[in-house]
Amino acid sequence: MPRMSTVHAVTTIGVDMGKNTLHMVGLDSCGTIVLREKVSRGRITSRLANLTSRLANLPSCLIGIEAGMATHYVARELAALGHDVKQVPPTYAKPFRQGHKNDFRDAHAVAEAVQRPTTRFVPAKTDEQLDLQALYRVRSRLVSERTAAINQIRGFLLERGVIVRQGLRFLRQMLPDILAKRTDVLSPRMLRIVADLASDWRQLDERIEAVTAEIETLAKNDNSCRRVMTVPGIGPIISSAMVAAIGSGATFARGRDFSAWIGLVPKQMSTGDRTILGRISKRGNGYLRTLFMQAARVILLRPASWPKHGFGVWLARAAQRLHPNVLAAALANKLARIAWTVLAQERSYEARATKAAAQ
Repeated sequence: MPRMSTVHAVTTIGVDMGKNTLHMVGLDSCGTIVLREKVSRGRITSRLANLTSRLANLPSCLIGIEAGMATHYVARELAALGHDVKQVPPTYAKPFRQGHKNDFRDAHAVAEAVQRPTTRFVPAKTDEQLDLQALYRVRSRLVSERTAAINQIRGFLLERGVIVRQGLRFLRQMLPDILAKRTDVLSPRMLRIVADLASDWRQLDERIEAVTAEIETLAKNDNSCRRVMTVPGIGPIISSAMVAAIGSGATFARGRDFSAWIGLVPKQMSTGDRTILGRISKRGNGYLRTLFMQAARVILLRPASWPKHGFGVWLARAAQRLHPNVLAAALANKLARIAWTVLAQERSYEARATKAAAQ
């Protein structure tokens, strides 16, 4: 195993992140492994500082880190030492892994992938982005827990023959009367269980409202979020989630790249001269994809507002030939592209007036 005596030849370092340890593999200019080390998380900065002192007369190393848990913090720490640090998505590192999977081979694969000019990297997030991302992730978890509690209430009532119309507001309205008047089919124990679930529901509502209010306040005070909110169908939740995920959007060259990253473009299965497009790929950030799909469905519910948003002619023609779900995906794709353009070019959305709309 090569030791630290050959560290002067290191030009590229691959780091595989673990919960308690980091595995590093260093390559020289010819791609030969000249460094293999296992480092605890607490010693990573001191170890790299030692490497930097030994590389004082050489250019800084190119360091690739497999993107994952706590990698943004480590990337910022290593960049402060003077290295060129890039976060490599596991999808791009996997093809370079040789043989069976282990931590050192994963680190070697990252070192190989970080040198490729076509590899797309994950930009290091700022503390503000991480805070905003944490808020909407907490909100997403709370909404899931509330949905689970509501579904459980519905299931318990249905087993006793009490049927409630689908929809959150209908159950909210009818639940007090059910608990007060349906004692003929609901046992005392079941009444207590449903009442406890209703109490959990109310507590989750309060927490969701508090987190949502905090997100809305942050979004209204952020210039990037305010610009994104000028796009039809996009509010504080979508704008803040987008800014938290991609920052200024400089990672993507164009809007289609961002739309592809959240999985809203058709999946290609082309060969030869045949171009075959299937369903949307559903790759990348599933949370953002869900939000843009919801925004598209909200716009589709109000055909009278299509011309005002600049979608009138296009949406009217597409609605005649596309299935509603396909139409929603197409509109979500369009909204994602527009949102990226507004964010990257630092401008507000301006609807284009068509002749049909003017008439």
